[in-house]
Amino acid sequence: MGKSTIFHSKHLLVGLNSFESGQEHQLHAHSDMDKVYLVVNGIGQFLLEGREIQLAAGEMLVAPADVPHGVRNEGPDQLLVLVFLAPGP
Repeated sequence: MGKSTIFHSKHLLVGLNSFESGQEHQLHAHSDMDKVYLVVNGIGQFLLEGREIQLAAGEMLVAPADVPHGVRNEGPDQLLVLVFLAPGP
């Protein structure tokens, strides 16, 4: 899994996360920060509050503060996800 920060301030963090086939970002939570996932390329399995949600390019998911969430790429193609965290860490 690769992470790249595009923008960072005290109000917002914007990053690009890349997952090769079989890679994942395990279940975790951010205290007092909302997180938005926007799929740029590929198809991923997103974990949110005990649910598993499949998202494809152009689809978005919001993980509110303190809610456990994660991402897994079960497909053969690279999964690229634009990530927004507010307020910035």
